[in-house]
Amino acid sequence: MSEYASTAPLSAPQAPAPVSLAPFTRWALVPGAVVFAVLMALSGRYGFHGDELYMLDCARHLAASYVDQPVFAPLMAWVTLHLFGVSLPGLRLWAALAAGGTVTIGGLTAREFGGGRRAQVLAASFTAVMPVVLGSGHIANTTPYMITATAGLGLVAARIGRTGDPRWWLAAGAVTGVGAEDNHQVAILAVALTICALATRGGRRLVFSWWFLGGAAIAAALEAPDLWWQATHDWATIAMTHSLNAENGGLAGLVTWIPGQLGVTALASVPVWIAGLRFLWKSQRPLWRPMGFAWALLFVVFALTTGKQIYYLGGAYVYLLAAGTVALDGWLRARPGRLRRLLAATAVTGAVATLFTLPLLPPGDIRWTYQSNTSLGEQTNAAPVVSTVAGVWRSLTPAQRAGAVLYTGTYSEAAAINELGRGDGLPTAVSAHNADWWWGPGNPDATTVVAVTPGGFTTSAAYLRQYFTSVRLVATVTNPYGIPTQDNDGKVYLCTSPRQPWDQLWPQLRHYD
Repeated sequence: MSEYASTAPLSAPQAPAPVSLAPFTRWALVPGAVVFAVLMALSGRYGFHGDELYMLDCARHLAASYVDQPVFAPLMAWVTLHLFGVSLPGLRLWAALAAGGTVTIGGLTAREFGGGRRAQVLAASFTAVMPVVLGSGHIANTTPYMITATAGLGLVAARIGRTGDPRWWLAAGAVTGVGAEDNHQVAILAVALTICALATRGGRRLVFSWWFLGGAAIAAALEAPDLWWQATHDWATIAMTHSLNAENGGLAGLVTWIPGQLGVTALASVPVWIAGLRFLWKSQRPLWRPMGFAWALLFVVFALTTGKQIYYLGGAYVYLLAAGTVALDGWLRARPGRLRRLLAATAVTGAVATLFTLPLLPPGDIRWTYQSNTSLGEQTNAAPVVSTVAGVWRSLTPAQRAGAVLYTGTYSEAAAINELGRGDGLPTAVSAHNADWWWGPGNPDATTVVAVTPGGFTTSAAYLRQYFTSVRLVATVTNPYGIPTQDNDGKVYLCTSPRQPWDQLWPQLRHYD
């Protein structure tokens, strides 16, 4: 394949020699297919995660964007509602497809780095056992699509670096734009990659191109609906991000972020992505070195700002693992015993990690995993919230119900009631949390508010007494498995005699976090 650098004037810097492209082996598709099959087999276990119910609730209020994410994940939930209804496997189908696609991208990226059959299969296999890929592929929120998009951006960047062909910037722009419509982290990686490319001579030659501007225009056009929504909603995502950074960043976040990065991939495969990072840093290929520098730049930025969100770099590790398999391929080929030990250790550490990321155990046996990964435990929350609230609602007199609203401290309780409580005759619940606040207070003339609070969250009795003369505890939410989840020991309060009309109280209740 010809390189654009070969057409440069004789005085131009000599481009590195072309990297040969091996055929893509169909065996590299097997790990992705296995991941998809496993995720779908487990997709009906436990129950909905609060984020998944929120995606369904957002789908019923479909908009160009939301406070806490752009439109892509709610759009997939909207498709689910129209195809399958409120279906757990139906919603998780898309997340499982994204995870399987991420694994396949790992094999394709190794091919772009010059890897043959062995490297492609190894890269796909190492990606397949990444806890962040398996865990996110089980929960249909924004994360599985974000990881796929960032891995896809890495694949396109690897191709640009291999070929020197700037026309691939158009594909990079499309991937960035679609990915940013799911999660802004994809655009952040694209910006970091551009900054690091501008810092290298070979990278600058690729960036200073009309093709790059075309790709940037595509990304901007795809992101425009999100920006329009933000501009007309007081830049809500910026306000939320500031709140989250204050909570998760700083030195406290570093304590979580740095060791957390060792668990994004299977522990035994950490030397592989470290070798991949070294491979990229030493490379003279345009854009390959910037790919390594972009990871390092974002490692520092995320560590200082969003330290507890350890999955933000998940997609970047896909291309680091791919580069690592290429870097180590010859060494491992000459030492088959070490290859077997590496694969065995990766399989063991990956299997242990699945106990924390996938619903393999009975729900009553996962209490010990909750402190390390809360996502499995949070999948047992919705049913007890709905049943408890339904009991309280039925205890109200008809006159009370006529002038009452259900109000929850977080979007997850509101979404649980709205998606799972329809058969219990419950009204639409409202919340002042994130996007829910924009959907309004429900009955603006309500005089009775049934307030649902997760344990230790904003909506405590003392908090509610700022707005109501009478606040009475009427029920407690109990997790049936004894898991100390967000909603375990949550309270349900009956609030009457509001100090101001409910619709006037509503603006005061908003919180982004």
